[in-house]
Amino acid sequence: MLSNPPILLLKNIHKSYGTEEVLKGVSFELNKGETKVLIGPSGTGKSTLLRCINQLTPPDQGEVWLNGTELTDSKVDINKARQQMGMVFQHFNLFAHLDALNNVKLGLTKVKGMNEEEAKSKAIEELERVGLSTQASSYPAQLSGGQQQRVGIARALAMDPKLMLFDEPTSALDPELIGEVLEVMIDLAEAGMTMLVVTHEMGFARSVCDEIIFLENGKIVEQGSPRQFFESPEHKRTQGFLDKISELYGGAER
Repeated sequence: MLSNPPILLLKNIHKSYGTEEVLKGVSFELNKGETKVLIGPSGTGKSTLLRCINQLTPPDQGEVWLNGTELTDSKVDINKARQQMGMVFQHFNLFAHLDALNNVKLGLTKVKGMNEEEAKSKAIEELERVGLSTQASSYPAQLSGGQQQRVGIARALAMDPKLMLFDEPTSALDPELIGEVLEVMIDLAEAGMTMLVVTHEMGFARSVCDEIIFLENGKIVEQGSPRQFFESPEHKRTQGFLDKISELYGGAER
């Protein structure tokens, strides 16, 4: 155990698939109430890093610490530790046969052992938090992509996590639906939720996050405050990536 630990601490994370080395010694920390954004080209290890954090894909080398407990220690109850982390994926991963309320409620009854009444009350509370209280009885097929993703966020929040991980949560959405998901994430950040977000939404990164981490070829190329990152990046490669993102997503992102 670490005394006075950050919520998340990564030490020298390495991960390979066969002969391909995807992560090459990534280290950083995330303190309570901070939002950090991971950016970088596709295939550079951002999603793999999130999977290493929650141990869906254990790293080959290095340490992951959550709230003072080393998750990479083989003696740790990883299923119990995962309850402290909410994970929101690119694709919504909702159960098609359950309505929004029961998608959120399921983990509360099955994992946390709440009774039906407690779980229902908590699920309704979290659906209200993401602006979907009127859609509680709707099934995924009846919801827009943005609404489905917000149900996914509510489901993660219902477990009262200490850390929220977002893996490109808006990348599968039509452009007009992106804003409603980002609005929920902005509200969470402003309320003090600790978040690590993989995204290409530079407007979100610029206005909300405490630090941006630029990952390429499995290594951290640059990290710093949004102001330093956008206005005076230290590396030409960072500037080149930002210029490319600006071309792809429009000048408003810059």
